[in-house]
Amino acid sequence: MTDSAIAIDLAQTSVRALNERLHRLPADTNERLWRIGNPQGAHAVAAGLTVPIQIEIDGHVGYYCAGMNEQATVTVHGHAGTGLAENIMSGVVRVTGNASQSAAASGRGGLVVIEGDASARCGISMKGVDIVVGGSIGHMSCFMGQAGSLVVCGDAGADLGDSLYEAEIFVAGAVTSLGADCIEKPMTQADVARVADLLARAGIAADAARFRHYGSARQLYHFHVDHAAAY
Repeated sequence: MTDSAIAIDLAQTSVRALNERLHRLPADTNERLWRIGNPQGAHAVAAGLTVPIQIEIDGHVGYYCAGMNEQATVTVHGHAGTGLAENIMSGVVRVTGNASQSAAASGRGGLVVIEGDASARCGISMKGVDIVVGGSIGHMSCFMGQAGSLVVCGDAGADLGDSLYEAEIFVAGAVTSLGADCIEKPMTQADVARVADLLARAGIAADAARFRHYGSARQLYHFHVDHAAAY
């Protein structure tokens, strides 16, 4: 950030006051650069943003940081708690450390980058968001994933992609187990190009050709008695 950034110290200003100020910004605001200090694990920091501003958070955040983000670019220089970028609509949310469970849950668009590891249920019920994880992810990630891409440079925990719809999963490391109706699929040249593009956008160096592709077998879209044991 440059010296023109607006500095907010959360040791002196409440999260509510910060968010209210950010929510009042008009679409044509010239207050586009913000630096947030001393978050100290506070919840819902920079949640509900709807304008194309840039926010740098220096330190660890708690639950639901940058939730419902639309257009803004939010970077957490630290770790993030549960529900990072939940229901993100557009924009970019980045964490330089690790993220707890349910990162980018129900995300409908935009890009979420976790440079470290993500815990359980990363990308649960994702609906169009793209997620890139530099490390590994926990169990039940991409559960009921409907659209978008989850790219994992490390390993994946148990039940990956359980009850998957049309979200696509790419993993470079080991997968503990696949969930119901999730299968490995061929890694085409188009898939390699897609992963390479997402890695480039995320600023993470990895060989896209090393990833494996997982998607839906499309057997659970409608109930069928022959598949009853899988539900």
